[in-house]
Amino acid sequence: MNLKTAAKVTAVAGASLLFLAACGSKSNSSSGKQTATIAEKSELPTMDLSKSTDVTSSNMLNNTNEGLYRLGKDSKITPGIAKSTTVSKDGKTYTFTLRKNAKWSNGDKVTAKDFVYGWQRTVNPKTASQYAYLYSGIKNADEISSGKKAVSSLGVKADGDYKLTVTLDKPIPYFKKLMGFVNFFPQNEKAVKKYGSKYGTTSADMVYNGPYTMTGWKGTNLTWSLKKNKDYWDAKSVKMSSIKFQVVKDASTGLNLFNSNKLDDAILSGTQVKNYKTNKNFLLRKTASTFYVEFNQKDSDSQLAKAFQNKKIRQALSMAISRKQFVNDVLADGSTQAKGYVSSDLAKSPTNKKDFADDSYVPSAVEYNMTEAKKLLNEGLKETGQSSLKINLLSDDTDGAKKSTEYVQGQWQKLSSKVKVTNQNVPFKTRLQRSQNGNFDTVISAWNADFTDPISFLSLFTSDNSYNNGRYNSSTYDTAIKNATGKDANNETARWNDMVTAEKTLMQDQGIAPIYQQAEAHLTRTSLKGIIYNTAGSQYNYKYMYVK
Repeated sequence: MNLKTAAKVTAVAGASLLFLAACGSKSNSSSGKQTATIAEKSELPTMDLSKSTDVTSSNMLNNTNEGLYRLGKDSKITPGIAKSTTVSKDGKTYTFTLRKNAKWSNGDKVTAKDFVYGWQRTVNPKTASQYAYLYSGIKNADEISSGKKAVSSLGVKADGDYKLTVTLDKPIPYFKKLMGFVNFFPQNEKAVKKYGSKYGTTSADMVYNGPYTMTGWKGTNLTWSLKKNKDYWDAKSVKMSSIKFQVVKDASTGLNLFNSNKLDDAILSGTQVKNYKTNKNFLLRKTASTFYVEFNQKDSDSQLAKAFQNKKIRQALSMAISRKQFVNDVLADGSTQAKGYVSSDLAKSPTNKKDFADDSYVPSAVEYNMTEAKKLLNEGLKETGQSSLKINLLSDDTDGAKKSTEYVQGQWQKLSSKVKVTNQNVPFKTRLQRSQNGNFDTVISAWNADFTDPISFLSLFTSDNSYNNGRYNSSTYDTAIKNATGKDANNETARWNDMVTAEKTLMQDQGIAPIYQQAEAHLTRTSLKGIIYNTAGSQYNYKYMYVK
């Protein structure tokens, strides 16, 4: 998922970093009303369940809506709208029995038809959902997305109001994990048609069936609130009366607010981490998100695209980046050097329990070697017939993103006087749109895993994936992913090897230049309880949050 897409990761360089706050938490707790303020690092792009691609939107949708399952601690599947599930012996048919006391905020009951409608809307090419590819494996989903079959042929059926049957073309090993992801949540057809093009663009142009409802978001403003949803089927478990969100892009501002008792949880960056490591409130949260440089190879008529189609030039730009110096001296927030594209500690081999990042490690793809980088750059420019490179480097306008672009800019310009780099730091929502439109030379992007499987990362860089913004293209890579999601889907060892092949291919090609795996350093007061944090998917679940 976009952090960036940070995932992807998303929003970029702190794409969706959260820090929690409670304004006068003690008095709010003692008065019987549980309230808190959460400071978001990035603005909210959308509340459209079909069009959400980033961590900020995903977190808001995950707390205001609910699917068949809800992801609990350590990404464990917990009850959602589905009361029970049966699976056929061949793993290709799932039957869900839905609870009868789930409601939408407009008063409608949540039924199986809402899942059918929401899923069909997401795979419909007219919706242009970037997450339609996640439906691959559900009967006819690929053909529908490519316009070859009718939307109504999707393998999802409502048998009355409270029975949902899903038919797969092939077994999907991670299917249940997908059901806890926001792009598989139900949608209320009445609301979608009522609000039309405004659906999900403001808090008022939306309906909710989760623990909270949203108020106060007008589409571009930087504040909004979640209010306890009294009609939620499990409202008794929701302790918070309201949670206010405020976008705060500067880490020093967040720290000052924490120290003045106006925030209960603040994200730290740079020297703040070093200074507060021994503080009793210090907390370091790992994330399943990798930040990387993406090269735009899309426009064949562009001289710069032709340069980025040259492997030696891509390698030179990657080798000029010292990941060790960057995470230790520039970020200094607990983030670690990337071993590759897929984050560490996400999945382990079914045979030897080796971490995927270790099993697929290609050292040359993330090494620092300025001497070799200069050599490769000169060879690459000679091969493309170019004398210089003038590169625009796109990223977010957050403090962390600015540090990232400034560092990469400096390293690339050390390569040669022939390389000139201009940084373009823009709001998160703008960066997402520009990336999706291919309107960039290079961009520091990030991806946060949607579920705990390497395929959540690796699916992105197939030649036909909508998230492959730079248009990396490799038949070897495509075949490996096709095998992992097709003929080898039910063979754990073969599927693992396919994914290792894909990762190694991407890294050996230097299709992208991984930089770091993000960690979130927090100061968190002990008065905040019950927050469920997961490294993959929708990171924050506030259903059980309370102030003590």
